[in-house]
Amino acid sequence: GLSKPSSTRLLADRLSAAAVDHAARAGVDLRVRVVELRDLAHDLMNHMLTGFPPAALREVLDAVAEADGLIAVTPVFHASYSGLFKSFFDVLDKDVLVGKPVLIAATGGTARHSLALEHAVRPMFAFLRAATVPTAVFAAPQDWGGDEAEGQLRQRADQAAAELATEIGRRETARPADPFALTTSFEELLAG
Repeated sequence: GLSKPSSTRLLADRLSAAAVDHAARAGVDLRVRVVELRDLAHDLMNHMLTGFPPAALREVLDAVAEADGLIAVTPVFHASYSGLFKSFFDVLDKDVLVGKPVLIAATGGTARHSLALEHAVRPMFAFLRAATVPTAVFAAPQDWGGDEAEGQLRQRADQAAAELATEIGRRETARPADPFALTTSFEELLAG
């Protein structure tokens, strides 16, 4: 989000907490790294103009490349993702998200913007060949108040987080063993 505090950040925090909880129940330890694109706006523009990312941006780009999964949350402006959000994904290396599990979410001033997830955000991640989870989460102002609205948002967030945790867990167990990893201790090699 562009403001502090932002409903976009609140939604991201809710989704990441739910994903960590679901993963822990499946025996997968997730660590969350929050990236506020607002803090990288100047670095993103400098990278777009020069072709070289400043150190802080390079570190974030590397972190995304190494991540097991991604929760991508954007505010919706004029029925689409924010320009800052799009700029970040424009500077990622082209194959960084291939097959990576991604949960997409958005916030907006009205529920009418909820389709932006399906007509703008999901197609962008499909182009980047990411593995977006089926459930996308949208939160309008009315989703944050009242027991019924809050419960519905929590339910959608929980469903999406469970899907993300499942995909990350599936990839964790499918990782090939390191062919260079020592399976025998040095002492055992000397004794044998």
